[in-house]
Amino acid sequence: MPRFFVGNPLQPGDVVPLPDQVTRHVQVLRLQPGDTIVLFNGTGGEYSAEIVEMERRDTTVRIDSFRDVEAEPPYRLTLAQGIAGSDKMDWLIEKAVELGATNFVPLTTSRSVVRLSGERAQRRQTHWQRIVQSACEQCGRNRLPDVASSREIGTWLGAMPKTPAEGDLRVILSPRANASFATLPGDPPKGEVTVLVGPEGGFSSAEEAAAESHGFIPVGLGPRVLRTETAGIAVLAALAARWRGW
Repeated sequence: MPRFFVGNPLQPGDVVPLPDQVTRHVQVLRLQPGDTIVLFNGTGGEYSAEIVEMERRDTTVRIDSFRDVEAEPPYRLTLAQGIAGSDKMDWLIEKAVELGATNFVPLTTSRSVVRLSGERAQRRQTHWQRIVQSACEQCGRNRLPDVASSREIGTWLGAMPKTPAEGDLRVILSPRANASFATLPGDPPKGEVTVLVGPEGGFSSAEEAAAESHGFIPVGLGPRVLRTETAGIAVLAALAARWRGW
């Protein structure tokens, strides 16, 4: 059944117009009055709705019922990612949503190929948030992950407490790490999990040291050096298998 994100309050019994973007999607799918769709607004659960009227530029639906269903993993994970070039970030964010990430922090580092600021940074943040919405529509998540504004890694680290709160876990991926992925807990932490991944050129030694001073545990992923768009996804998939996120 087609699923669509609608960023408005929804209530069974209401008759509401769909946003323009959703209307265009409905038309592309050639849906008709009487067809049933699923709507969600990102705050949890989903709503069954029936298309009651379609015009050239407008679609109206009746909200029939609410279902308290979720597809969230039993842990909260923030992926802090050094901004990757080309369309790698788009692909990475889409797949990370499917694998259960709950927040994204795009980071600029000393070796970043892409540097964002001002209006360009705002446009990319909006673009990435739309990718999150589309990925949730596809994969069945009803809670919308957040994409933070891009920032320098030093600024981001400086804004967080140096000592993680009890139950939190902070991990930085590094080919120089002595600890392996196998050393991570066998059960999901009770607090927040943050996975820090570098850009194409990796982190500098100073950036790794700064992360370690803020409680990040350096972890390696074996003898092969993974691309930036592969590393975080590999960790999210492995943690989903380890922590019953499937």
